[in-house]
Order: sequence, then C-alpha cells, then structure tokens
Amino acid sequence: MLVKDFAVQLGLAALLASVSNFCFAQTSPNVATANSAAPLQGEVAHAQAMKQLFPDTTGSSQNTPAAIPQTEMDADPSGQLASFQPNGATQTSQNAFFQNLGTNGRTCFTCHQGPDGWGLSAQHAQQRFAADPNDPLFRLFDGATCPSDDVSTPAAQQAAYQLLLQKGLIRIGLPVPSNAQFQITNVNDPYNCNTNPVTGLTSATAGTVSIYRRPLPSTNLAFDSTIMWDGREPDLFSQALDATLTHAQGAAAPTQDQLQQAVTFEGCTTAKTPQQCANTPAGAGIFTAQFSDDSTGPTVNLTGAGGNGGPVAISQNAANFFIGINDPFGNNPTGAPFSLAIFNVFDGFANQTGGGPVNAQQQAIARGQAVFNNTPINITGVAGINDALNQPTVAGGCGTCHDTPNVGNHSVAAPLDIGVADAGPKAPPALDISGLPVFTLQCTAGPLTGQVFQVTDPGRALITGQCADIGKVKGPILRGLAARAPYFHNGAAATLMDVVNFYDQRFGIGFTDQQKSDLVAFLSTL
Repeated sequence: MLVKDFAVQLGLAALLASVSNFCFAQTSPNVATANSAAPLQGEVAHAQAMKQLFPDTTGSSQNTPAAIPQTEMDADPSGQLASFQPNGATQTSQNAFFQNLGTNGRTCFTCHQGPDGWGLSAQHAQQRFAADPNDPLFRLFDGATCPSDDVSTPAAQQAAYQLLLQKGLIRIGLPVPSNAQFQITNVNDPYNCNTNPVTGLTSATAGTVSIYRRPLPSTNLAFDSTIMWDGREPDLFSQALDATLTHAQGAAAPTQDQLQQAVTFEGCTTAKTPQQCANTPAGAGIFTAQFSDDSTGPTVNLTGAGGNGGPVAISQNAANFFIGINDPFGNNPTGAPFSLAIFNVFDGFANQTGGGPVNAQQQAIARGQAVFNNTPINITGVAGINDALNQPTVAGGCGTCHDTPNVGNHSVAAPLDIGVADAGPKAPPALDISGLPVFTLQCTAGPLTGQVFQVTDPGRALITGQCADIGKVKGPILRGLAARAPYFHNGAAATLMDVVNFYDQRFGIGFTDQQKSDLVAFLSTL
C-alpha cells in the first residue's frame, strides 16, 4: 500500500521545488513538446533531489579507449559483432559522448558500449561488477533498486544492484502526470522505492514512479522513429541533455557544442528538428550488426557467400530510409503498399548447397528469415493496433510491428502494448517478471473509466496520462540483438528463444520446434 507521511512529504516537496527551477532553467524551448515537457522536467528534478538526499560518494570514473575505430569488431555470444562509422574513427577526447559531464564519474559510454551493441548486456554488467563493484555503472541513483539502498558492504551492494546485474535494468523516476486518467491504487514493491514518499509516490495521484528499463542501443539511430521506450524525448539533443542531468547527475547542462558532438557520434535521427541537425555531417553516426556467426560451431560469414549482413550494408540503407517507409497502417507518404517481407539480408543463403555444417547453418538462417517474413499471425488484444483499427483480430505477421526494411523497428512512432508489462492474472507467458514492482492502476476518467490494470510498468501512460497508453512501449531496432540480452524493455526474456516462445504463446502462432530454432538462428545473425 502507499505510504503517507505528510511531514516527510512537505520536506520533499520543498526540495523538489528548489531543484525544479534548475530543471526549467536547463531545458531550452526547442527541446520540449506538449507531451514530454512536464515528465522530462519532473525526471530531472527527481534526479537532482535524490543527489542531495542520497549523495553517492563511492566509485571511480569511466575508463574510455582513446579512439573508436572506423570499424570495431567485438566478440558476442553468437560470434563477432561489428560497428562501422562511415565518416571515420572518433577520437574520444574530442567527443562529449565519452566525457564526464556529470558528478558521478559516468559518461554516455558507461551504459552504451560496443561489445553490447552500444547498449548494455546483463552478462557484461555482471563481469564489470565482479571486476570493480565501484565501476561507474553502479550508482545509487539509477543503478540500484532505489537511491536510498544500503551499499555499505559487498552483500548489500549485490542486493542493491540486483536488477541491473540480473536483467540489465536501470531505474527511471517519472512523475505521475497531473492530467492522469488513472490512480495508482496499490504498489507491490519489494524495494519500497515507490511506496516510500521520500523516493516515490506521495499519494495515488502524485509523486514519483520508479520503473526499471533496459538501456536502448545508441547505434543505428538513423532508423529511429521515436526516442526512448516511451517516446518521451523529442530528439537526441534533448535526450543527451536530460541523460547528463539525470543518469550522470550533472550540476550543469552540456553546452550546445557538447550536445552536437554526442549527436554526431550517434547520428541524427529522423525524429529531429532540421535546425538541430543542420550541423551534423552527412553520413555521421555509427551502425552495428552481427558480422559472423559461430553459435553452432563453424564460423559463418554473414557478409559474403550470399549474405548481406554486417554494418556497412545497414549504413548504406540509411540513405533511403524515411518515416513511414513501410508502415502497415497507411502512413507511407509515397503511397507504396505495405509488405510483410521485411528482411532480405540472407536471401542468398537459401540457395547454398552442400552438406557441410556451414551450409547447414546458412540454410537455417535463411529458413528463419522466411519464418519472420511469411508466418501469418492473428493479432489480438494489442493496444495501439486492435483498438486503433477497431478490429478484434488483425491478420498480420512479425512485420506488422517490425516493419522497417532490414532493420525491424516500426517506421513511425507507434507505441504498442503486446502484454510484456502485464502482471497478476494476465502475466505474460514464457517471460520472467520476478523482482519487478507491480502497479495497480484504476482508470477514473476517459473511455476506459472503471477498468483496472496490473502492470510492471505503466509505459507511455506516464507521459500522456492516458489510460489507453498503459503498458505501451516502442519496438526497438532489431539489429545487433545477440549482443544485448536480456530482451524487452523490462528484461523479461533471458534469451531469444524466450522471446520466440513468448510470441508463440501470446498469439497462438503454433511454431514447430524447427521453426523456433530457425527463427532464433536468424535473429542471432542480425
């Protein structure tokens, strides 16, 4: 149940008021939107308040290589991952993405590293903790389950950072929207972060909601149609600014030159304003994809002998991408028809002949691509599709939600609720949501008045206040999947097979064991 200590609440309110002016002062008018301005300001205010209440005095600074080469090769669980910068190597001393702009030793590179597909894998979080529990990744504000956690002993540190270690999750603190159509009537929170008014909710309609999400990759962003899982950031400039003030707990905002440096490394996205990206060089950014596959033993080259994998091919695709390029709901500005044949990366593998293990794996990858492209799925109960179209069942496929050609995210901003955040009786099949808080939301206004939701994450509803957005998040870019387990926004799928099993059970697809194996083989090579 929610804790109500009004004396504490009044003290916290005064502190939040004192830092909210800081937040408003650092957010320039051209990076705020009607939907996201208040949540972003509240997120920054919460970070600054927690810095004052629970100062983090431990830890070292981020170690950073002198340069990120034009082509970087990294081992991952499926073979070799490659990253490519069309405009050449990046000298890290000259780019703010790799510089400490905050107060806790972090840089953007702390949570976005090449071996993890420029995201963060739970495996590498564990390795970094074992090597140095004071690594800048492990900070109280968002690396721990709550800023108030005890980290005075190794055992306490292990407990505090359990979600980061087990599922690669970072805590996000967002305010309950002032226009919310719902009340948060109950929270089952094993960490007492949401139920403590100092760090969390102060009533059913006010305070901070702590949710736990995977860091999204900072690569292939030329194809990004919306920024952050809940779409709360209007562009990468705003995202870099807010990340400095929250995750790095910066005492001051980055300069425009520093923001430009970070965005140049990432590559300006299509979710941008022309003025802000005017100084970003053509072809800037970094692109990442699997380069070779050795998951079954022999090494399969994904960039030759019929394969068109790897990051160079993706970088070449970027020039042709535009918002709505293959949107299934009629938003393609060219009027071109939608196609479920999303991927053709490994068409050539289907024609490989011979009885060797390399050919066998090539054929499995090609079969998996065909499963992705061709399997019919009866889409039901997906908020953002069935309700938006007023159709209880929509005939579709994997590409209905993963429609960007050879990339696999949605080509327009389309947050969807496929059930990953569900809890209680509707908890998703094949997924592990243990350790996550469960929120009970009751709709008190709007067309869903009276409905009750149990979720581990309210999703985009924390940005818009709309009950219709409860549980909605975006679908991420699929390239580089093998490097960044676990999967989904809440890390509920430990493996790609868990992902496949979830979809199979959720939509009653009826995959055979062979189809599942082939589909995993394909996804591992993206």
